[in-house]
Amino acid sequence: MVDGVEARVASLNADARTAKLDLPALDAALREHDTAFQEAISVGHEQLFAGVALFITSAQLQQMRDVIAAVERVVKLPGWMSDAPRHTRQYCLGVFYGYDFHLNEQGAHLIEINTNAGGAFFNALLMDSQRDAALPGKAVAVEDTEQAFLEMFRNEWRLARGIAPLRIIAIVDEQPDQQYLYPEFLLAKEIFGRAGIVTHIVDPDVLQSGNDGLYIGDEKIDLVYNRLTDFSLQLHPALREGYASGQVVLTPHPFVYAQYADKRNLARLTDAQGLRAMGAGVADIATLQTGVPHTIVVRPDMEAKLWQERKALFFKPNSGYGSKGAYRGEKLTKRVFAEILQGDYVAQRLAPPGERAVSMNDAEPVLLKYDVRCYVYEGQIQMAAARLYQGQTTNFRTPGGGFAQVRVVE
Repeated sequence: MVDGVEARVASLNADARTAKLDLPALDAALREHDTAFQEAISVGHEQLFAGVALFITSAQLQQMRDVIAAVERVVKLPGWMSDAPRHTRQYCLGVFYGYDFHLNEQGAHLIEINTNAGGAFFNALLMDSQRDAALPGKAVAVEDTEQAFLEMFRNEWRLARGIAPLRIIAIVDEQPDQQYLYPEFLLAKEIFGRAGIVTHIVDPDVLQSGNDGLYIGDEKIDLVYNRLTDFSLQLHPALREGYASGQVVLTPHPFVYAQYADKRNLARLTDAQGLRAMGAGVADIATLQTGVPHTIVVRPDMEAKLWQERKALFFKPNSGYGSKGAYRGEKLTKRVFAEILQGDYVAQRLAPPGERAVSMNDAEPVLLKYDVRCYVYEGQIQMAAARLYQGQTTNFRTPGGGFAQVRVVE
């Protein structure tokens, strides 16, 4: 019975000593990688991986799939991106979409979409390290994540360049070796290297424009794996020009950010009337109405209404990332609220996250919040992972928190 499965999942998530991480197996998996990776991950990453797995029901997984499928259909309607500038037109799909969900007794709720979602390589390593652990349920992932990730980048290249060989990739972020997820860049470089693809991890300032493309020194770059949070590339004109002119394959790129990840899209996804006018199907509208918390674009003339309802709202900047500038309404001061009214924000109806019990060193169990991130390509889930945390938003500072394997219980 479904009720029995739900009860079992609730029981597993409430037991801090069930399905604990096999630390020796994880440590062994980390030691399989080179010195640069081990040095990068040894400092400041103590809360990268949570101490337990996270369990969901097959019904919750299906709800997430239904919402993802509805979004994928809606954002491809002719009216969705009708005002996009010509130079931002899409020529490849974009890697590692992150559909982030809160799961609770009312179902699965899509709280946001990211188009440069981090953590996939880390979570693949975590999942592989726990294959021999006797964990309930089944991991939510394709059979061979490494091959799936590699084929995804090759497909991005084929969509833009056809049968030409993919030879050189640049993983680009500002001061990449200072980024928290820098060790993940090293994992990606290792996977690409095994496939015979030369890979550089660089700051965008290292890229140089040539007559026929972007270069690092004398090497012409075929594809840029974009990890920048300057989603429009306004601060990086060489990269923007290379993308706009088609001289380099850039993934993900500004078009897919505007199509999916701008937070104002959450308001459009919950606007039933607007979706009907655009030609969205009745079933998709119903799925989005129940699966995406109602969201509105904040305007200054909404001050009284939003302040009155603030405790039931979460405020997010339109172009925000990594929870920066995001506020739970009940925590707002008048000063911050005034800044939100004048800034570019959306207000989303709260959908409380689920909780998972964790015990550190056999101490008294504590309940951590969690969200579930579905890594999606071509509308299909490649892998799901949870992030366990305390506080307003996800972080990697909570003892016992961090990335956790998601397992579905039939």
